Amino acid sequence: MNAPARADLWVPASLELGEGPRWVDGHLVFVDILSGTLLTADGHRPGAARTLASTAPLSLGAVAPVASSPGEWVAAVGTGIALLTEDSQLSWLGRPAAGGVPRRMNDGVCDPRGRFWATCMAWDATPGGGSVFRVDHDGTITMVVDRLTIPNGPAFTADGSTMYLADSARGLIFRHNVDHAGQLGPAREFVRIGDGQPDGMTVDDAGCLWVAVWGAGEVRRYGPDGSLQHAVTVPAQQPTAPCLGGPDGRRLFVTTAAYGLTGDRVGLSGGVFALDVETPGTPAAGFIYAQRDTSRAEP
Repeated sequence: MNAPARADLWVPASLELGEGPRWVDGHLVFVDILSGTLLTADGHRPGAARTLASTAPLSLGAVAPVASSPGEWVAAVGTGIALLTEDSQLSWLGRPAAGGVPRRMNDGVCDPRGRFWATCMAWDATPGGGSVFRVDHDGTITMVVDRLTIPNGPAFTADGSTMYLADSARGLIFRHNVDHAGQLGPAREFVRIGDGQPDGMTVDDAGCLWVAVWGAGEVRRYGPDGSLQHAVTVPAQQPTAPCLGGPDGRRLFVTTAAYGLTGDRVGLSGGVFALDVETPGTPAAGFIYAQRDTSRAEP
């Protein structure tokens, strides 16, 4: 493994639970989960973030762009999935995490075929309270994995045939085969992390998995065989998620969280960091949505 590199502060911020960075249309977008805020920042030069939309008082776990509909997002928000516009209007597709133990949506990403995959967890991280949902092109929501605790990711290979999924509370990253219809094969253990919790992830063009390790102040790159190839030090204790973007796709952006930190422990936590790396990634895949007649009223 190469000697650890260090990411530098790119967006000075005080995000309580920054997450979900995505490279979309030449810009960096990310969320602050607990405040329900969707933000953007210049991916070409460091600077401040600006707000794109808000789902407050609902939490906002992650977004992906809606294909061929600029300014519209599919969002993992509150206890469900909705379309979100930049004027902060929500069109609900469903609320699969409502009922039972209080839960919230946590993370999400589109696969290369334009389906949205989103995770949820219990607010108090009750073991087994987490699930993963797949949103198909017609807006149908299907639970595909359950009995997790804090599911994070997912991340897909470029051909969409493999999905990586973390259960952060257990320190585990799993790998699933994915067929053309979005059906998952059995979970296979990929990596076990003992010095922190695997959080958000992304796959680069070489098929390697970048993983933010909450509590360890690092983002790690694993080969397809699970071998640790590279580590990037983040000057914040709680990195939450990486993405690859920038002019040539070789800039690694990392969101962090100030959640639970006080006094001198806060430091630069809650900022977004960046480092140029050798292998590029691809921009965020869009959600291909075949219907556009959903009600704007919450179900």
